[in-house]
Amino acid sequence: MTLLARLHPLFVHFPIALVLIAAAGEAVATLSGNLRWHSVAVANLRAGAAFAVVAAIAGWRLASASGGDASSILEWHRWLGTIGTLVTIGAALATWSAGGRPRVGLWIYRITLVGAASLVAATGHLGALLVWGADFLHL
Repeated sequence: MTLLARLHPLFVHFPIALVLIAAAGEAVATLSGNLRWHSVAVANLRAGAAFAVVAAIAGWRLASASGGDASSILEWHRWLGTIGTLVTIGAALATWSAGGRPRVGLWIYRITLVGAASLVAATGHLGALLVWGADFLHL
């Protein structure tokens, strides 16, 4: 197994945190009208998109290196992660059209950001199920 594949568990935490912080920052910007929060959201989203690409590549390498039949949770995790990465990239690209603040570009950015955050959260949850199991929090 390659080093890149082994580092997948390390890499995934960056895009998860960055995309969720971006969504929270944009929510604060929307509710408060403070454009500094929008800048925070955009910076975190763009960094999150870059890390998502690295995490997705490492994840595909890890899944293919493990061999054997993939579980349904692994397949869902793999494909939601891939789709989440693509939506995160789309949201990051939409930040350039939202920069001039045209209304349509801003809403496209916000909608794709919410989609990216939702997919990242769902993918992270499935990854946790793969690592820790479904009964991890049960006492």
